[in-house]
Amino acid sequence: MEIFDYVIVGAGTAGCVLADRLSASGKRRVLVLEAGGSDRRFWIQLPIGYGRTFNDARVNWMYETEPDPGMCDRRGFWPRGKVMGGSGSINGMIYIRGLPRDFDEWRALGNPGWGYRDVLPYFRKLEDYCGGVSEFHGHGGPIHITDVSQAAHPLCRTFIDSCGRLGYRELRDFNGASAEGVGIYQITTRSGRRDSTARGYLRPALRRANLTLRLHARALGVLFDGQRAIGVAYRQNSGTFEARASRSVLLCLGAVNSPQLLQLSGVGDTELLRRHGIDVVAHHPLVGRTLQDHLDFSYAYRSKVPTLNDEIYPFSGKLRAALRYVFTRGGPLAMSINQSGGFVKSDPGQPEPNLQLYFSPMSYDNAHWPVRRLMNPHPFPGFAVSFNPCRPSSRGRIEIGSADPLAPPRIFPHYLSTEHDATEALAGTRLLREIVATAPLADVIAEPLQRSAAGSSDAELLQDFRARASTCFHPVGTCGMGADPSTSVVDAQLRVHGLAALRVVDASIFPTLTSGNTNTPTIMVAEKAADMITAEEGE
Repeated sequence: MEIFDYVIVGAGTAGCVLADRLSASGKRRVLVLEAGGSDRRFWIQLPIGYGRTFNDARVNWMYETEPDPGMCDRRGFWPRGKVMGGSGSINGMIYIRGLPRDFDEWRALGNPGWGYRDVLPYFRKLEDYCGGVSEFHGHGGPIHITDVSQAAHPLCRTFIDSCGRLGYRELRDFNGASAEGVGIYQITTRSGRRDSTARGYLRPALRRANLTLRLHARALGVLFDGQRAIGVAYRQNSGTFEARASRSVLLCLGAVNSPQLLQLSGVGDTELLRRHGIDVVAHHPLVGRTLQDHLDFSYAYRSKVPTLNDEIYPFSGKLRAALRYVFTRGGPLAMSINQSGGFVKSDPGQPEPNLQLYFSPMSYDNAHWPVRRLMNPHPFPGFAVSFNPCRPSSRGRIEIGSADPLAPPRIFPHYLSTEHDATEALAGTRLLREIVATAPLADVIAEPLQRSAAGSSDAELLQDFRARASTCFHPVGTCGMGADPSTSVVDAQLRVHGLAALRVVDASIFPTLTSGNTNTPTIMVAEKAADMITAEEGE
């Protein structure tokens, strides 16, 4: 048995940040346990390669949900990173913080210090922003933000112009004074390679003698002495070990695996734990509850003009793109697929943007999950437009299905289980149809690629949404933050209510889902947590 000051479970988006910040002084011994392996893989480092890692069990948990009544009883495919950098090593790299009101709402829900102006310094701290230092941006931080507006496919301009005809303004920065508008998304790459927290935070920190990383180390449970967390049991190379933490155990496994590990460790709903023969350490009925996620819905079209399909479908095109990337670190392989989009209101009466748009100058068949090969698009020119409602009110849950720590958890998303969410789905669907019916985008459409695009009644549109929508890969909220232990799992310091020396630091603590992609706010949470931990413990 080894003793460390901090044991961090999970070298994902948040865990990499904590590993760096908590080991920086050199005074404390830090252990990081990661169930996956190294992120030094070609398809991870190549920006467009996330289309491959979506289906690679070596770096992806590849979870499947329970049949969901709101989605025609379909099972959903939930990719989650099982590798250094976590889901930030297999995501689409879009750099979005969310809207200021998201964080002001966190504060209003009883979490002092989590309002927008409170968290803005941490967003600035993480950034190496392409536009330099400003009131809203930082420079020289661990994560580089790349402006790809000059490299985006020309069809993105067509999409933006059609949105402009409908009254939506063009925006160059979705993380500044306002996020309302459409434009080209900035992405988290550096010199043509993915810039995850594994690359920006953890790898430089591993030079320190006081930081230890153990890969392929699967956590089995948190160890307790009464109501105090004292360590973690884990499996590595067919052996079982214990690592003790003299100061804190920090769970950074994400919105799926953090509640799973808490439940396996005896922290959760008493009835659920006893059903699976697990000794109860603390009755926490909200562990695994209040699951929230963004739902993505898209229409794809055959195009009259060339798209990315023409560039990278033929072998010769793949070869040219590869050579361009090798010699310049540029071209389509250095980009994300959803190059354009934005935040808009479905109607003027909305107080804030309630829909996020995406435009991909590429089309591909994703009807048969989990097979999704983004680098094998249709053999004809095509593109896709999609959206997700920003703030769903439906709440799901995650729970263990057995006491076996190696068994996957059960995921119940409960999508579209509220009237609000059904209304938002309809509003977004109608907006997509309005955009594609507006010139100049309308002028380049040869035909829709879904027969369902012909439906027009509310019932037809909602049924199509339920039949085809899928996760945006943004699950949060399963260990929610709040002041009241009866309605939350952790407090504003991210300490698990009623337990000592145990914190959760990842997207599971979000009290409510932020209005956009969740990777960046997760980095912010970890940056702020590191400051709180060092301040509390007198580092």
